[in-house]
Amino acid sequence: MHLTKDDRYTIENNLNNHVSLKQISKNVHKHPSSISREIRNHYITKHTGSVGRRFNNCLYRKICPNRGKNCNIKNCVDFVEEKCSLLNHSPYVCNGCKRRSQCTLSKRFYDANYAQEEYEDNLKESRCGIVITQEEVEHLNDILTPLIKENGQSIHHAVINNRNKIMFSEKKIYKLIDLGLLEVRNIDLPRKVRFRQRTKKAKVYKIDKNCLENRTYEDFFKYIEQNPDTPIVEMDSVEGRKGGKVLLTLHFVNCLFMLAFIREYNDAQSVVDIFNYLQNILGINKFKELFILILTDNGSEFSNPTEIEVDLNTGEKRTQIFYCHPSSPYEKGSCEVNHELLRRILPKGTSFDNLTQEDIDLIMSHINSYKRKKLNNVSPYKMFSTIYGKNTLDKLNIRKINSNNINLTSNILK
Repeated sequence: MHLTKDDRYTIENNLNNHVSLKQISKNVHKHPSSISREIRNHYITKHTGSVGRRFNNCLYRKICPNRGKNCNIKNCVDFVEEKCSLLNHSPYVCNGCKRRSQCTLSKRFYDANYAQEEYEDNLKESRCGIVITQEEVEHLNDILTPLIKENGQSIHHAVINNRNKIMFSEKKIYKLIDLGLLEVRNIDLPRKVRFRQRTKKAKVYKIDKNCLENRTYEDFFKYIEQNPDTPIVEMDSVEGRKGGKVLLTLHFVNCLFMLAFIREYNDAQSVVDIFNYLQNILGINKFKELFILILTDNGSEFSNPTEIEVDLNTGEKRTQIFYCHPSSPYEKGSCEVNHELLRRILPKGTSFDNLTQEDIDLIMSHINSYKRKKLNNVSPYKMFSTIYGKNTLDKLNIRKINSNNINLTSNILK
C-alpha cells in the first residue's frame, strides 16, 4: 500500500477535524486497516505540556510533595510514567483530541511531512541497504549489547535512555539487530561484517526533530536586531579520522578567541557533557556571561538543544542556541576562518585518537596568542582577558605564549 503526499495531507487534516478512520479511508480510497497502519507507523512523539503547565508525565504528579518548581522527573526515584489510555485506541494520535490543551503527558501527532519523509527513507533503505560504518557498529555494540544481553533491558528502553550517544532511530537499531550485528559484543562476532561503501551521505538523525523551532537563522537575526550588543559564540565540530575522536570548537566572535575540546565520539551527549563541565568550572554566572547566545550548524550532535540551553538539575536557562541554514558555513564565517589556523597544526585527515585534552589546550594557547590584524595587532588571548578576566582563562587552561615561541605547525606536539 503506497500513499501519496496528498493522501497524507488529507489524513492529517481529517485527524485534526475529528474525522473517523473509516471516513478517512473513504476520502483517500484506501482500506481502514491501511490508514490505521500508516498513523501508527509514522507518528511523532512530543514531550510538551499545556497552556500554563509544563510537561509532567509522572503518575504521582498531583500528590507528589515535590510537585511544582522542586519537581525533577529525571532524577526522581519514585517516578512512574503515566501514558494516555486513549492512544491505545483509534485514532492513536492526539491531533484532534479535545483534552490536549489541558494534558501534560507525552503526546503523539501525525504530521504529513514527517510521514512522507519516513516513507521515502524506508523505501530508499529497502532498495540500497543500510548505510553504516564498522566504527559506528562497534560503538553501538559497546553501548547496547551490555544493556540488552546482560541487564535484560528492552531495545526501546536502552535506546531512549542513551539517545544522545546512539544517534540512530529505534527502527534502524532493530534492522541492525536483525542483521545479527548487536547480538553479542564486537570481539565475539564470528566474522567481521562487510559494509557497503558510503557513496552518499546518510540522512542526519535528529534527536529533537523540532530543534529548529524558534531557533532558525531568521530567528537569530530577529534576536540580534532586538539585542544588538549581544556577544556571539559560534559552535562547530572538527573531524579527524572518520569514526575517530573529534573536536568541539567554541569561537567568541567579539575577540576571535577559540576553545576546543576533544571528544571520543561525535554524539550529542559529548556536547552536553562539555557544557556541563564548563558550567562546573566557571560557575553559572560566568557561564551565562560567556555563552549568552550560540550559533551553530545543523549537525546531529547539536540536535538536542534543550539539554545545552537548560541546567537540568535546576531548570535554569543558561544559554540560547540558533542554527544556520543547511550547508551554509559562511553564516558562521568567523569560526571557519579560525579553523584554518587549527588545520595548520592538525591537517584534514589527521587522526585525533592519540590526542589528549592537554594537547588541545596547548594548541589553542598558541592559536589564541597569535596576534591578529583585525584586532589591531592584539592577540585573542589579550582581548578575551580584558573582557572576561585572566582568572577565566586560567580555569579554561589557556595560557599566554610568547610571540616568538608561537608554533602553528604539527611540530608543536613533538
